[in-house]
Amino acid sequence: MGKRNRNRGRNGGGRDGGAEGKSDRDSGWGAGYADIIKENKLFEQYYQELKIVPEGEFEEFMEAMREPLPATIRITGYKSHAKEILHTLKEKYFKDIQDLEIDGQKIEAPQALSWYPDEQAWHTNMSRKILRKSPLLEKFHQFLVSETECGNISRQEAVSMIPPLLLKIEPHHKILDMCAAPGSKTAQLIEMLHSDMDVPFPEGFVIANDVDNKRCYLLVHQAKRLNSPCIMVVNHDASCIPRLMVEQNGTKDVLFYDRVLCDVPCSGDGTMRKNIDVWKKWTTSNSLHLHGLQLRIAVRGVEQLAVSGRMVYSTCSLNPIEDEAVIASLLEKSEGALELVDASADLPGLKYMPGITSWKLMTKEGQWYSDWSEVPTNRHTQIRPTMFPPTDPEKLQSMKLERCMRILPHHQNTGGFFVAVLMKKGPMPWNRRQPKVTVDSVKIANLIGLNVLCLLLTCKMKLFGFKEDPFVFLTEDDPVFPPIQTFYNLSSDFPKLNVLTRTHEGKKRHLYMVSKELRNVLLNNSERMKVINTGVKVWSRNNDGEQFGCAFRLAQEGIYTLNPYIRARVINISVEDVKVLLTEENPFLSRLGEDAHAQAKKLEMGSIVLRYQPDLKDPDAPQCPIELCGWRGKTSIRAFVPRNERLHYLRMVGVEVFKDKQGKKEGGASESQEGNAENTEEPGQEEDTAEQEQSDTEQNGSAQSKTNNSEDVSST
Repeated sequence: MGKRNRNRGRNGGGRDGGAEGKSDRDSGWGAGYADIIKENKLFEQYYQELKIVPEGEFEEFMEAMREPLPATIRITGYKSHAKEILHTLKEKYFKDIQDLEIDGQKIEAPQALSWYPDEQAWHTNMSRKILRKSPLLEKFHQFLVSETECGNISRQEAVSMIPPLLLKIEPHHKILDMCAAPGSKTAQLIEMLHSDMDVPFPEGFVIANDVDNKRCYLLVHQAKRLNSPCIMVVNHDASCIPRLMVEQNGTKDVLFYDRVLCDVPCSGDGTMRKNIDVWKKWTTSNSLHLHGLQLRIAVRGVEQLAVSGRMVYSTCSLNPIEDEAVIASLLEKSEGALELVDASADLPGLKYMPGITSWKLMTKEGQWYSDWSEVPTNRHTQIRPTMFPPTDPEKLQSMKLERCMRILPHHQNTGGFFVAVLMKKGPMPWNRRQPKVTVDSVKIANLIGLNVLCLLLTCKMKLFGFKEDPFVFLTEDDPVFPPIQTFYNLSSDFPKLNVLTRTHEGKKRHLYMVSKELRNVLLNNSERMKVINTGVKVWSRNNDGEQFGCAFRLAQEGIYTLNPYIRARVINISVEDVKVLLTEENPFLSRLGEDAHAQAKKLEMGSIVLRYQPDLKDPDAPQCPIELCGWRGKTSIRAFVPRNERLHYLRMVGVEVFKDKQGKKEGGASESQEGNAENTEEPGQEEDTAEQEQSDTEQNGSAQSKTNNSEDVSST
């Protein structure tokens, strides 16, 4: 969100509850705010005149805008794991905090957002200064940081969480996120697709787009923490994002999305509590400059929306020029094909103001205009007719603009936000005569309207070439498969055709998987779209793996995707086994429990799955499945799990990992343990430099061992 950066391209990409650039990343959990004069007379004059704030509340509104924004977190991940994290938060950290006093002041424990389902979102006013004054709070802070790094908790502004909830996602939905970076909302969409953890490949998918190539990699980082085979990140101008094709029953059809998230670039005056530079930079010109772009993106969104589909339009601006004016123009252009949905009952507990039906426009010089007819000719390039309310009273009433939702900061201690839910009842007027779709007819259609721009952009990409590595699907008879199939005894329904790699030539270093539906999209649109990333890594090559029967070891990122298909190389483990595997370097096989030890002895050396299944009779044990990738050596066994995931699983089984204020270990590992951190019985792994952006999550070999010794590990 927030005002677009001129260096970010034409449409500035997406936002999540504010322009989450350097200032937000540096702020940390509960960070303070720099001293700045939070005054803007033009801002006050403008919004007092528009009357978007209820009578008698304007001073309270302005006071809230000047206060720091509470820190908010959302518990991410899939249902059973999210429940475990919530249990840990409530039963351990929140209970300790609620009776805590610091300097004679009682600490207010975090509170659940009343309107977010299942207590999965929380906010707190605790500052970093307070967090550092108590060992209990310091542990809480370290927990939050660690879980955020591995993707189980997301720092996300409260109002930013609203649009995905209003989309009402189901696992079969095909979803387009038009301006997706940095990706917090995208993560919500992915989680909703995977509401049933027992289904590794939901029928639906998310195509997450951003115009800014660099921000696309931030988006990739956010999305990959969820390890989903149903996400694709693409790099296009949202206002003319290409229309894609899919093959159905032997013929090619246009891909229409069941859900579209249209979270457009905006002036960001709803983010003043967090992005304090907006105070001095705000003028009405910001909205005038962005209105046209916002409308073009929204039009492109509804064009690609399926009939009966739902699109959510949102901004972090309170300005009706960016909000109701865009919606009114969109409804007028649709000629009845779109309708505003009444979403008032969708989020019980959320306080909001209904959309307004009358507004005026003001220039930065303070000149007001109530109607297009009042605008002088020399202003016509800056001010457009679509910025004003419809003049026909009946048409205005039929639009039901009051169904829009404006969230004001002083009502629930949040940022400012605007959201509208649209449903498509029929094709847009310019699309009503749908020709039979063939490759030729699509090419002809692409010469009309906005598609001319899309065609030009695509040609430009072809001319200069995509920098991304190719996405190459393996054939069913690829020689890579038989050893893998045999070694892991993959079930007959394993979808071989969904496996891809990132190279045409040479040895395949990593194998990835996507859903069948995303495979369809990739195969039929290689010339139309610029794909930045897709697929979840499931196998990585070993240097000398053939001697153990298979050249590919399992990758932790893809273990939950592969889990339903693997019928060999599995060791069922207990809670105590999990503790041993994640706290000891290379434990001997005998360190495992009797049952796990017996299973391990029957296996040859090589890659393994270490599987924990919940014991419903033991409520104190983790009530969600845990799948760990490991290696069975000659006499020892070890888990290959990225550092932050390791800490996460340790907390789940009742082991607390904590550093003191000096970063020292309380009762830490011995020097001999640290000296042996490099020892491993797994063969070396080739490093794929072409996939360097993914390397942070791949260092689960010797480097992983070192991290175990940098923490204090103590049972709780």
